[in-house]
Amino acid sequence: MPPRASFFPRDEYFMRLALREAERALEHDDVPIGAVVVREGEVLGAAPNERELRGDPTAHAEVIALREAAGRLGTWRLLDCVLYVTLEPCAMCAGAAILGRLPRVVYGAPDPKAGAAGSVLDVLGEPRLNHRPEVAGGLLATESAALLQEFFATRR
Repeated sequence: MPPRASFFPRDEYFMRLALREAERALEHDDVPIGAVVVREGEVLGAAPNERELRGDPTAHAEVIALREAAGRLGTWRLLDCVLYVTLEPCAMCAGAAILGRLPRVVYGAPDPKAGAAGSVLDVLGEPRLNHRPEVAGGLLATESAALLQEFFATRR
């Protein structure tokens, strides 16, 4: 079962920004997933999924947004940042959040096929790892899931 932590007043605002990023992925026929990295109310990184656009299996929205945030901060340590993403992170993206030392990850829809925040795996909660961010799942899950459902419905 995906984790549900408490949400803060500004969480919905930033998740809506992530949803906008997800919609941008549709412009280049990518799966509509979006992510933003925020520190003290400022967006440091924002990206849609770009695997098809870049031809890169690692071009997930989370990874691109984390790279952008690290570049703006001049460090890989994203100690005071929050990652907002429209779909539960996969193992790679959960690992990137841990390696970046993010204190908090907020996601929209659970991913019963590849989710690594409690649905399939719980990389973000793995007690043997040196860092475990707080995880809040299910914020604007209906809107996030609808984008994905519409995208895949047109491909079947």
